[in-house]
Amino acid sequence: MYNRLDFIVPWYVDGYADLDREQEAYLDELLAPFLAWHRAQELPLYVQTLQEFEASLDQPVSAASMTALTRRFERAWYRIEDNALDWLLDLGGRLSDEQMDKFMQSLWEEHEEFREEYLERSDKEYYEDTLDSFLDNSRDYLGRLSQEQRAMLEAANARLVRSDAAFAGDRAAWLRQLEGLLQREPGWQLRVREAVEARRGNAPAEYQKVYDHNLAVIQQAIVELLNSRSEKQDRHLRRKLADLREDLEKLVAQGEKDKGPPAAERQADSVQQ
Repeated sequence: MYNRLDFIVPWYVDGYADLDREQEAYLDELLAPFLAWHRAQELPLYVQTLQEFEASLDQPVSAASMTALTRRFERAWYRIEDNALDWLLDLGGRLSDEQMDKFMQSLWEEHEEFREEYLERSDKEYYEDTLDSFLDNSRDYLGRLSQEQRAMLEAANARLVRSDAAFAGDRAAWLRQLEGLLQREPGWQLRVREAVEARRGNAPAEYQKVYDHNLAVIQQAIVELLNSRSEKQDRHLRRKLADLREDLEKLVAQGEKDKGPPAAERQADSVQQ
């Protein structure tokens, strides 16, 4: 799928705004440098992170190292967000008022779908879903869990604070703010950037409290689970990480191959021919 992002992203965007042919062609132009940047600059950082994490497994995993890893991936997401805003805002300047209205309508419809799917759950259903997520992810990376490990995850799951209502409230507040910004008064693109940046460190107190608590619970559960893994689970985990790392390395190499030889080398070949 990564190699088809040049097709998938425009298809995804078109689902929100019904782009015309000229806008689709312009989006293709905007995406090319963004996707090239991500492959050349970001994927090698993911590989490095995986290599360092694999090496760290030779020692007990600490809460501090898990927090550092989480922040590393958070920063990676922010870099994607910042660079994606370049082409999103550029394209947004070319949308008609009708297209922009459809875009906001699509976001609100998604929000309502989220509320209907998640907020109507009982507390029992909520914790069943979060436990399923805990167990599925853990089995994916470690294989079969022991009874003790399952009990560990069940105890961690019980310490979570229900977060879907806080998330929905924060999202609704953001959509209302975005709706005003996308009236596209002069300077709107800069104000969108400033609003996105402000959200990173100024979430509503209720939502931030729930988020921080649950993140700490999840990180601690991961640390305890990793430090309890058997030799068989350790082999499973390392194979999983190695496979992911090798896939990323192949994607990086494909990007290097597609770029072709450096300009000086191409010029020398031309002279020889």
